[in-house]
Formats: sequence, C-alpha cells, structure tokens
Amino acid sequence: MKIAQQLKEQNIAEYLLYMWQVEDLLRANDCDPDKVAVNIVNRYPESEQNALKEWYGNLIDMMLNENVREQGHLQINRNVIFNLTELHNRLLSSTKFPFYNAAYFKALPFIVELRQKNGKKEEPELETCFEALYGFFLLRLQKKDISADTAKAIETISSFLSLLANYYDKEIKGELKLEE
Repeated sequence: MKIAQQLKEQNIAEYLLYMWQVEDLLRANDCDPDKVAVNIVNRYPESEQNALKEWYGNLIDMMLNENVREQGHLQINRNVIFNLTELHNRLLSSTKFPFYNAAYFKALPFIVELRQKNGKKEEPELETCFEALYGFFLLRLQKKDISADTAKAIETISSFLSLLANYYDKEIKGELKLEE
C-alpha cells in the first residue's frame, strides 16, 4: 500500500507495473482475503496489517465486481493507461517535444511487432508496451533466457515509457507546458 502510493507519486509507469503484479498476487491467492492475510499480510509488522488487509480487501472486491478475477485489469489501472495515452497523444501532436517523438518512433517497430504477435492489434499501444515490460519482468523472475533482440526491444520500450512517465510527473506538478 505504501509502496503503491510512493510509486504513484514518483513514477507512474512503475506504479502501473506494480499494480499489475498486485493483481496477479491476489489471483494467485484465489482473491481470497483469508489466503491473502496468511500469505502476504502476516509477513508485515502488526502495526501495518489492518491497513493492508483493508487495502487488499478493497482491491479484491473491485476485482470481483469488475470481473477481472481471472484476467484483465482493474479500472483504476486502465485509467492510468487512458491518462497516459491522452498525454502521449498530446506530446506527439506538439512540436515542442522532438525527443519524445524520436523515442516513440524508435519504439514503434517493436510495438507493431508485439501487437502482431499477440494478436491484439486494437489494443492501445501503451498497453502493449506495459505488457511487454511486465512479461519481461516475469521472465526474469523465472530466470528464463532473454534473447538479445528481446532485450533490445525492452530497453527501447522502457526508455520510451520512462520519458512518458517523466512528462506525466511534470504534468501532474503543473510543470509541463504543451502549448506556447
């Protein structure tokens, strides 16, 4: 809970990936509050456990109400993608951010390739990017081999999303000026 709040304030991209991990963690515990308490919450200091039980419980309720118990993402997480996509489009249409445009067009061939491979051509481009990073994260956790081509794609996509997250942070702080 504290980690999620810190990430949301510091790096929206890392926050989203963290929240996807939390969704999977809850799924791994069958969206069962008792299992979550035993397997996750009880590992924390007692002073934090009630707040964590409430937070995880609220997330479980949302997952069940939004029918994402088995797969998919919570609306709160989809909203992050939506907000980032809006900012992404505004950055692309502005002439003030050539480095952002360059990072996007450098990542675009990888995005197109991933969308063709996963068959989700209608999926928002940014969601494809986050799925690639999350998949890479899971492969690393499983200690699977990563090809040089995959590593290059992930590095390019990661740099692009990092730049977007930086602009998002500036926008939230009121420091981003899109128009003259």
